[in-house]
Amino acid sequence: MIIAVDGPAGAGKSTIAKKIAKQLGIYYLDTGAMYRALTFFVLMHKVHLDNIEEIRQLLDVFDLRITEDRVFIGERDVTVEIRSEEVTKHVSYISSLDFVRKKMVEVQREIGKNRDIVAEGRDIGSVVFFDAQYKFYLDASVEERARRRMKDEKNPDTAQDLSSMIEKIRKRDVYDSSRELSPLKMAPDAFYIDSTHMTIDEVCNIIIKKVH
Repeated sequence: MIIAVDGPAGAGKSTIAKKIAKQLGIYYLDTGAMYRALTFFVLMHKVHLDNIEEIRQLLDVFDLRITEDRVFIGERDVTVEIRSEEVTKHVSYISSLDFVRKKMVEVQREIGKNRDIVAEGRDIGSVVFFDAQYKFYLDASVEERARRRMKDEKNPDTAQDLSSMIEKIRKRDVYDSSRELSPLKMAPDAFYIDSTHMTIDEVCNIIIKKVH
């Protein structure tokens, strides 16, 4: 069984997907963390983002290990570091590169083989697991998503004001939804949830009920 949870930045995908996985006792896959880890790896090696060939070479030696709550590059635990402002600033670009997307999708599908999982991201139901039995598109108003980001302990932007956070999220939405490869979009057979005025438990209950 594969449960796909897609949606824009700040919609609460990670929180919801993680909680659902725990309630159902199945594996949780945060695909966004995988792209963040590669972005961190590229920045760590001080590779210029226009240097596609060097990024391609780094991808070949990218030793990623991801558990349900920790992310490792080699033996280094980068769970906290991949949430930095610098990584957040560049992850959309890195994840839009065709060879990066292709490789990550292969890895994600391999992880999903022969196991029940809840996977969350931006192209899970539309591309990665297009044949998933259960697909959900989690959304919220841009203002609410910005507020959630401001409250998120993993988010390093706590010092900035709400209006600038709203602008950042708007730009991220445009970039993610307009990229050529695997753009952010709702799968035709996905169930849409507007969580603007909903609690985490209310959203989880809707999804659990649909799955049951």
